[in-house]
Amino acid sequence: MLKRENLDIRTVTMGISLLDCAEPDIDKACTRVYDKIARLAQNHVKTGEEIEKRYGIPIINKRISVTPIAMLAASARGSPVKFAAALQKAADTTGVNYIGGYSALVHKGFSAGDRELIESIPEALSETTKVCSSVNIGSTRAGINIDAAALMGRIIKRAAEETAESFCFGAAKIVVFCNAVEDNPFMAGAFHGTGEPDCVINVGVSGPGVVRSAVSKPEMRGADIGTIAETIKRTAFKITRMGQLVGTQAAEALGVPFGIVDLSLAPTPAVGDSVAHILEEMGLEKCGGYGTTAALALLNDAVKKGGVMASSSVGGLSGAFIPVSEDAGMIDAVKSGALSLEKLEAMTAVCSVGLDMIVVPGDIETDIIAAIIADQAAIGMINGKTTAVRIIPAIGKKEGDVLEFGGLFGSGPVMNVNRFSPKRFIERGGRIPAPLQSLKN
Repeated sequence: MLKRENLDIRTVTMGISLLDCAEPDIDKACTRVYDKIARLAQNHVKTGEEIEKRYGIPIINKRISVTPIAMLAASARGSPVKFAAALQKAADTTGVNYIGGYSALVHKGFSAGDRELIESIPEALSETTKVCSSVNIGSTRAGINIDAAALMGRIIKRAAEETAESFCFGAAKIVVFCNAVEDNPFMAGAFHGTGEPDCVINVGVSGPGVVRSAVSKPEMRGADIGTIAETIKRTAFKITRMGQLVGTQAAEALGVPFGIVDLSLAPTPAVGDSVAHILEEMGLEKCGGYGTTAALALLNDAVKKGGVMASSSVGGLSGAFIPVSEDAGMIDAVKSGALSLEKLEAMTAVCSVGLDMIVVPGDIETDIIAAIIADQAAIGMINGKTTAVRIIPAIGKKEGDVLEFGGLFGSGPVMNVNRFSPKRFIERGGRIPAPLQSLKN
């Protein structure tokens, strides 16, 4: 599994509360933020490396998530970008790959610090390399903040423009959520929720290659759908047990609580490490054809059932990710014409998150980005699940071009976008009311 099927721990993420770092003087607040992160996470990377050596398990990323910075910006006088600089400095000092939490929660409206932080996101991400940002604009209990969706359409476009010389990478570090979770270890959407402990270790596993290998064995060629589901469940169990082991070992070594295992199947551009290829092993000619949504629903459900049996601490997002640029099979499906943006939207109704690492033409209107966000939020709101949008306007590129990121982020083919305008709808503003499903008390 480890050597031939790309099984790895995708991330060990330390969540850190910064609520006790709030300070009216923003420079003092930033110093407190840096000091606390540097103190708690000083051995985070070293511990991960020791676990790798001890068990031979690759841990691809060591990360940090923090309290949504908008909460600190509410009481501090000055530009929130100073907090981004403090987070970058802390990430450099501790040696982590990324730090998440330059975030705001505005699903029911904007409170003090929220709008100022959101407006600063393009500048903050253009001036840092490891800081990630997220904004929650909707929930099943609150509805959808259309004003926030409209604002994020403009913010994402600006972030792409301000990082155009570095492959528009600023936009790749922004996630817009509906029903965001507090214990997500994956970037770019990780933040440390207010209901979490002061410090906690959360683990995100991977393993699409392992699942694909299990489904593609000779004895599975004539298997029915139920047998495939059982095979995926057993495989997910093994993957999750590995995550449980790493998480408990890291937490014990660092002297902090162990939080959750996020058992999401997180693909990479590496050959054989693709969620799309799992679906094709089930019998689809190409991911994106009819039957894709049903196959993905089977995969997502089986992964969750197998993982829950392997750990009492399953959390985060947990399921199957479908990022286009990070999945070799998805990239191929888009290039072949089998997979469209509309089909991806249908798939998000049953997958773990949503429209992830989608590259669109650089001249896309901000209202269309906002409407894509609203559509995804509606799927999450109605279904009571987390949905998200990570969309990258490729400045200077058009449909059919390719935006190269490199590394785990891969390369994104620029996808066709429906250009019929949602402008009048988005400009109405206000909030889509919470659905009847929200009345559960």
